[in-house]
Amino acid sequence: MTFLLGLTGSIGMGKSTTSAMFRACGVPLHDADAAVHGLYRGRAVAPIAAVFPGVVRDGAIDRATLSAAVLGKPEALHALEAIIHPLVREEEQTFLADCRLAGAALAVLDVPLLLETGGETRCDAVLVVTAPAAVQRERVLARPEMTVEKFEAILARQMPDAEKRRRAHFLVDSGGGLMAARRQVGSILSALAGRPGRQQSSESAAHA
Repeated sequence: MTFLLGLTGSIGMGKSTTSAMFRACGVPLHDADAAVHGLYRGRAVAPIAAVFPGVVRDGAIDRATLSAAVLGKPEALHALEAIIHPLVREEEQTFLADCRLAGAALAVLDVPLLLETGGETRCDAVLVVTAPAAVQRERVLARPEMTVEKFEAILARQMPDAEKRRRAHFLVDSGGGLMAARRQVGSILSALAGRPGRQQSSESAAHA
């Protein structure tokens, strides 16, 4: 059965780069952020536009306009999540069904808010990508259109890195550079080789 590894990490920690390393090793991976971006050009456009008028540009959701509409507004954010999360889960379930049909030994779910939303309960193990706080801040503030205020608002939605590390079965510290991160990914793949998935053994998952 397919062993399901949940991959997560706070903004600027190197999660996307780590996901690419798993893909480069041939591991099937579902990227929740990429799924959201696709939905913003497809099935989510109409329901989001109904709740947030003026966020559609050229038939797709304008992410900057939508972000401004929900930033610092918990009720608006919850309304958006109520629309988008079920659609992402549908795509995730399709991905997992395909992995099991193909006989994949390992699959990865890349979910930014995996632990914040209780998503670890549907995984056999959790990998947290981390980095020193100073490195995280430097990376994030170097992004186009990022501000200190926006960065702090995003952090306020995310579980503290220390708590994420405490809950993790595996860690990748991206602060030491790409080669070190690749070695850590390789070690995780070696550790997971041959492990049964949740459908076979929930006890094994509990002790990953």
